[in-house]
Amino acid sequence: MFKIKELSKKSIKNPVLIGGLPGMGNVGKIAVDFMVDQFDAKKLLEINSYTFPHAVFVNEENLVELPTIQVFHKKVKDKDFLFMAGDVQPINEKDCYEFCDLVLDVFEKYKVKEIVTLGGVGLQQPPKDPKVYCTANSKQQLVSLKKFGANPNLYGIVGPIIGVSGLLVGMAKERKIEASALLAETFGHPTYLGIMGAKALLKVISKKYNLSLDLSPLKESKNNFVTRAKELPRINPIKSIQQKTDYIG
Repeated sequence: MFKIKELSKKSIKNPVLIGGLPGMGNVGKIAVDFMVDQFDAKKLLEINSYTFPHAVFVNEENLVELPTIQVFHKKVKDKDFLFMAGDVQPINEKDCYEFCDLVLDVFEKYKVKEIVTLGGVGLQQPPKDPKVYCTANSKQQLVSLKKFGANPNLYGIVGPIIGVSGLLVGMAKERKIEASALLAETFGHPTYLGIMGAKALLKVISKKYNLSLDLSPLKESKNNFVTRAKELPRINPIKSIQQKTDYIG
């Protein structure tokens, strides 16, 4: 059901995986895409699947492209990082489980020692100063993330964490891989871009891994609503889940 294309063979040692796919406010996607660009990370893997939404994207050359999920690699300060980014998420429960199983198989081959997924918490109004919450599959992870500015008191704040950003953390526990999810507050509207939520996520990530990210390019526009298709980061065309205000991811 999934086709993985390896685009580069690199010597990678005990990497940290940071994943951010389309979801609420696209905060996770914006954050991971920002790191890929700032670090000039190189594409390592490309994943295609019939389980992805039945749509194509039109690129700047007016040509169609199939939806993909990509993994990038970059060594930063002698530490290997993998960044999982993409256009879409699997669109139903079974496919999401199978996708997470697949990527965990792949990442075990790279001896991934830690996974961090990034997502959003949908609010009724745009937050002026977004909070970042965290959850994890071990208490040690929660203690660590709290030191870097994430709020571990997530219980009662959100419902289930739907999609790859939640499921990957839960399934990683079965593989004895430490995993956590960072969730930034954002406006729960399907055309809203959570720039400040993404920036809040990146502040925590930068502190935790000492990445010295330059976040100055991340600035709010007048209202952060998408008005033209070319301004919209490539997201899952199937928005029935994203439009729910309790959706996390």
